[in-house]
Amino acid sequence: MRDKDELLEQAEQMAGDISGWRRALHQYPELSFQEVETARFIASVLETVQGITVERGRGLKTSVIGTLGTGRPVIALRADIDALPIDEANTCDYRSRNPGVMHACGHDAHAAILLGTARLLAEHFQKQQVCGTVKFIFQPAEETIDEDSLSGSPYLLQAGAYEGVEAAIALHMCPWLPVGDVQLSDGLSMANVDVFRAEIVGTGGHGAYPELGSDPTWMLGVILQALHGIVPRKVPALEPAVISIGQIHAGTASNIIPQEVKVEGTVRSYTGRVRNLLETEIERAFSLATQLGGDYSFSYQRGEPALVNDKQVNAGIIRAIHKTDPSIDTIDRSFGMGGEDFGYVTQQVPGAMFFLGCGLQDGVSRELHTAHFDIDERSLPLGAAILANAAIDFLETEQNREGENDDA
Repeated sequence: MRDKDELLEQAEQMAGDISGWRRALHQYPELSFQEVETARFIASVLETVQGITVERGRGLKTSVIGTLGTGRPVIALRADIDALPIDEANTCDYRSRNPGVMHACGHDAHAAILLGTARLLAEHFQKQQVCGTVKFIFQPAEETIDEDSLSGSPYLLQAGAYEGVEAAIALHMCPWLPVGDVQLSDGLSMANVDVFRAEIVGTGGHGAYPELGSDPTWMLGVILQALHGIVPRKVPALEPAVISIGQIHAGTASNIIPQEVKVEGTVRSYTGRVRNLLETEIERAFSLATQLGGDYSFSYQRGEPALVNDKQVNAGIIRAIHKTDPSIDTIDRSFGMGGEDFGYVTQQVPGAMFFLGCGLQDGVSRELHTAHFDIDERSLPLGAAILANAAIDFLETEQNREGENDDA
């Protein structure tokens, strides 16, 4: 029988620590751009790891970056740390203690796994001759954009957090797969995410005399039909695209025809061509108001870009998975129409994200961004070992490549 991977064995020995870090973070979640205590906790753990220097506040005041080693090659391992505005419905003893805020997307697990990875790699660097640098990037504000339409990744990129980095890897918890499964995908893997806001404007009036004015709620019906017809009739059938209406607000009383209707929605796409097409067609749908006796205003806010996974980085992750545990089932499939601001990173650095199976087999639906989200914590040491092996694989591969070039 094959001996158990050394890093996996070490990760399993520290499983209690990784779980404890995750549960501590889970109990005190903080929203995007507000991760003050989260950052303090992460930094306090990193500072106990021998050989790692800790930097706080690069790009955003709540960012934490740990650096291990020196010189080239350089790899970055990234975890997001913010939570969501969801009131947790779970009754576990580590449930959120901050009302209306919850780690419902697994960022607590991402951070805990990366802390475990930092400890594993620090011990590996001390015991063996390893050249190069590993940067552990704990990134705030993945879930939300600010008034400048920016989330955490672009702020850290602009501040030089990824300067000199030659590859970047991130993971994401995956509740639709059990522990022991990993999902990967080369190329386009997650969507561009945009938001539109519009107002349909009429005159409004008395509910008894609709003929005396123009009714924006009537116009809304026509516009909604046009909006829902864009994807099946304007977008090529083989191109992924989604338009979803999230909010509709109108009126103040039952006997008053409102003067305006406000509509907000989200738009998902994979390619720049379809992204541009959707923006044009959505505004065209709202412009129907002018033909129906009304008017409209429209704004379109572009969020994170599509996530593009680098094939070579993915190949290294797969080697690391097989080294960690050859029984792991790797599933080659894109991650769907969700968004991920790690896409900003992969625009500038060869990088890849993989989804780590963590599904609890308890008969409860625990999907991402829901009040019942939770994970099987056996995934935590496995994720830490995979990330550590992936970092070592990259450093050794790059060192061997440079050695071959020198010999030539």
